[in-house]
Amino acid sequence: MSAPPNTLRTPPIITIVGMSNAGKTTVIEKLVPELKRRGWRVGTVKSVGHGFEIDREGKDSWRHQQAGADAVAVIAPDRMALIRPNVRENLDGVGHLMADMDLILAEGFKSSDRPKVEVVRRAVRSTPLFGDDPQLLALVTDLPPDMYAANGRHVFGLEDAAALADLLEARFLSPRPAPGLSAKPPLDPNRPHGNAPETLER
Repeated sequence: MSAPPNTLRTPPIITIVGMSNAGKTTVIEKLVPELKRRGWRVGTVKSVGHGFEIDREGKDSWRHQQAGADAVAVIAPDRMALIRPNVRENLDGVGHLMADMDLILAEGFKSSDRPKVEVVRRAVRSTPLFGDDPQLLALVTDLPPDMYAANGRHVFGLEDAAALADLLEARFLSPRPAPGLSAKPPLDPNRPHGNAPETLER
């Protein structure tokens, strides 16, 4: 018998998009500690266009999978991993698994109808991929900001994680939590429009 649908709310999910090698991971590396410094709990998701393994043939957890388990959790004193074989998950499903986070940053997911922060780096591409996308929140770039600010977009430098965190706080996270606490934001303000699934893609 199937369990009833999961009714858990998902935290706000912001996608970090851009061309390969534009610096998406670097932006996340700078943004996560800035948000953490302000008291927020931050989850991250990475989209990959190929399979990956976190288990090894012959290990007990691998044998659980081979026996047909639909989900396998591996738990150690300092971390855990959940393996769900043959599942093509989308951001809603992953968001439910991170329901105790305040904000989720998802690298990739270009087709998602979620708020986007696009990274544009001169050495890779000089124009945004999502310039006309109504979900584009901001650009992070090493190009002159006046190239894009005239269109009313938020534009930040590659090193300006604090200003980008200010924007995300104002849009999705206020009020700021008290020191040592994590404040859950109100109901998800950025649920996807329409019914198109968010496919796992770079």
